[in-house]
Amino acid sequence: MEYALGQWSTLTVYLEDGRVEIDNNLVENAIRPTALGKKNWLFIGDADAGERSAIIYTVIESCRRRGLDPYAYLKDVLTRLPHMTNWQIREVTPEAWGKTRPVGL
Repeated sequence: MEYALGQWSTLTVYLEDGRVEIDNNLVENAIRPTALGKKNWLFIGDADAGERSAIIYTVIESCRRRGLDPYAYLKDVLTRLPHMTNWQIREVTPEAWGKTRPVGL
């Protein structure tokens, strides 16, 4: 009980700003497939596999949140990436890529 009283201002932030959600269900639902698959993927790859997986999942969820097809995005970007310079990477973020594509692609 003492802990919750010490966090009262943090707990009530959503009352002051209507954009703040009272819970994190959107995040929970987005990561559910990953959480369910953790045991299956436990022994795949090496020590860096977790970091790589986190990056891929972040990119895929970023596409989904913008209404983009993750497969189409990854196919296009991974095809173009070997011929790009470091300065062009900003052009293929999910946000930038989505702005250059018709809706539904």
